[in-house]
Amino acid sequence: MRTEFKNEVFVNFKEERNNLAYDAALKKVEAEMGKEYPLIIGGERIMTDRKVASINPANKAQTIGIVSQANADLAEKAIQTAAATFETWKRTDPGERARYLFRAAAILRRRKHEFSALMTFEAGKTRVEADVETAEAIDFLEFYGREMQRLSLPQPLTVHEEEENELYYIPLGVGVVIPPWNFPLAIMAGMTTAALVTGNTVVLKPASTTPVIAAKFMALLEEVGLPPGVVNYLPGPGGEVGDVLVDHPLTRFISFTGSRDVGLRINERAAKTHPGQKWIKRVVAEMGGKDAIVVDQEADLDLAADTITQSAFGFSGQKCSACSRVIVHEEVYDAVLEKVVERASRLIMSNPAEASANLGPVIDEKAYAKILEYIEIGKQEGRLVLGGGTGDPNGYFIEPTIFADVDATARISQEEIFGPVVAFTKARSFDEAIAFANQTDYGLTGAVISRNGTHLEKARRDFFVGNLYFNRKCTGALVGTHPFGGFNMSGTDSKAGGRDYLLLFTQAKLVSDRF
Repeated sequence: MRTEFKNEVFVNFKEERNNLAYDAALKKVEAEMGKEYPLIIGGERIMTDRKVASINPANKAQTIGIVSQANADLAEKAIQTAAATFETWKRTDPGERARYLFRAAAILRRRKHEFSALMTFEAGKTRVEADVETAEAIDFLEFYGREMQRLSLPQPLTVHEEEENELYYIPLGVGVVIPPWNFPLAIMAGMTTAALVTGNTVVLKPASTTPVIAAKFMALLEEVGLPPGVVNYLPGPGGEVGDVLVDHPLTRFISFTGSRDVGLRINERAAKTHPGQKWIKRVVAEMGGKDAIVVDQEADLDLAADTITQSAFGFSGQKCSACSRVIVHEEVYDAVLEKVVERASRLIMSNPAEASANLGPVIDEKAYAKILEYIEIGKQEGRLVLGGGTGDPNGYFIEPTIFADVDATARISQEEIFGPVVAFTKARSFDEAIAFANQTDYGLTGAVISRNGTHLEKARRDFFVGNLYFNRKCTGALVGTHPFGGFNMSGTDSKAGGRDYLLLFTQAKLVSDRF
């Protein structure tokens, strides 16, 4: 067994030497722009005629890479390859499987800035946001490796004197992993390695806007010697390739992080059995949120303002855990709103490659148009007090935007915008604030800023979210510390980064031997 798990330390970019090292990594990554990336099935590299360019959202003229696209036939090939590989991989010693993760973590740690810099270009992440994500990817690898070691040990059972009883956690089979674009390294790596370390084989369908970072992670897995076919890299259109993967009778589980609409569609398709299918498919889904920070009458208002600004505008609000609603007691409403507007107005929106940038672009033209549409809706539903505009037309930049006096039932209070837009709602009491917070279809994260212990205990009981935080931001879950997943339409409450997560990719087998 390895030493006790500890979270990876974040880089301090207040030190100039770290900025210089990051600048060097940016130059190194930029020198490799425009390369072509093939599919990888069973170790075989396959270039296809259909290709898609990955574009820098901060500079639409810059191509990150050209990525081959799969079709239905290649999706079939990937599933069959994964199924054949499963027959040997499932018998691989759990300790060996864990060591692949530890080796990958060591390489990722040594090349941290390189992977982060690629996310700055491909996902539009500032250096702070990118570094935090790379650290999280390292954490997933280290944590899940240790968790597999723990699960492979003899499990505690009640002793029966005339029998020897043992409980084993065995893998499920072929899994389809569909990660999101907003955490293209950490969540993608966590979903993929959780499946493989438990003995499953994977068809990885990367997010269409961030496929290059997934290709680089595939290269890392090959570097540590992971056998061909354990993970198969299969970029392609969701409607064509994704449906084949989800529907296939050999698919045993689907691990998905993304939008509510796509997640529900996957869940519906996975529930239907197909000829030759021997199991009920398992779906592990995380589908977003409409997360609220509640500010009590008895609160540190400066802490509240800092917390709201960080939670709402980090990575331009493109986190499923981001604060998009602020519900404030009427007696401190104006003061909190004023403080948040003042802080948000000082944020620097620019190319995320620049050290001074606090927030960069949104991911692509589709997101850009959707967010601007919601801003127009917000102008009808509330009072625009900050932002609402755009930035450098060479990228998809949208200003930090704040609406005040928004009704709890308004569209911008109910629908996931996934951008730098936050709605302020006034509450007459703490009870009403919690009721407003719960008044959505989602239930992912939330936070309460209060000095009132009785109110915090009420929120502990009644605020219905999977991850609830007191007197801190509602983003930034740490692996091992804040197991992550939500209720209602936020998904299946997978609790990624927690001790329960690997169980989702296993089945428990009990063997009883009577003497």
